Amino acid sequence: MAFPSNVYLANMEERHFIIYDLEATCWRSRAPKQVEVIEIGAVKVDESLQIIDEFCAFVKPKLHPKISPFCTELTSITQRDVDGAPPFDEAAEAFEDWIAPQEVRTVLMSWGEFDKRQLLSDGRLHQVDMPWLRYHACLQHHYSKWKGSKNQIGLKSAMELEGLYYSGTQHRAIEDARNMARLFQVIAKPMNLLQQ
Repeated sequence: MAFPSNVYLANMEERHFIIYDLEATCWRSRAPKQVEVIEIGAVKVDESLQIIDEFCAFVKPKLHPKISPFCTELTSITQRDVDGAPPFDEAAEAFEDWIAPQEVRTVLMSWGEFDKRQLLSDGRLHQVDMPWLRYHACLQHHYSKWKGSKNQIGLKSAMELEGLYYSGTQHRAIEDARNMARLFQVIAKPMNLLQQ
């Protein structure tokens, strides 16, 4: 697994793995609409594979502030959840403060490429620079390759392959992040993710 070589800063000895997931606006219709982040969920894991903290924030969308009934049905996120939430720029700043990339070496990991692409998309929309996002790995890609699968393996399937079960509500960012962190605790050593 190749991480950017400059992820390791000489003056930082500690390293955290930020296992994160996003939920975004969605609609039943295929009409093209720009999707936006409505929830950021993340779990912080240290090098001894201990879960040390969590982050969860709802985000108020800018372009399409009304949450569709389909989106609520899929994610359980309601209009009330996002109405009182901060806009993306504030949520991203709070997320960065929680990650603390200036203090600790960090690698962000998501299950799939959607999450990084969506953060970048919302960053462009809100003119937010996220340099810490350069240190990102797609855990799904590396896991699927490690398993010798030609297809990408879903999170729930990966957990089952490792003798785990999915706990909580699917399609909620914090729940997906918690489950992904549990999976990471099991696969990190066999996959040599800690040696990178």
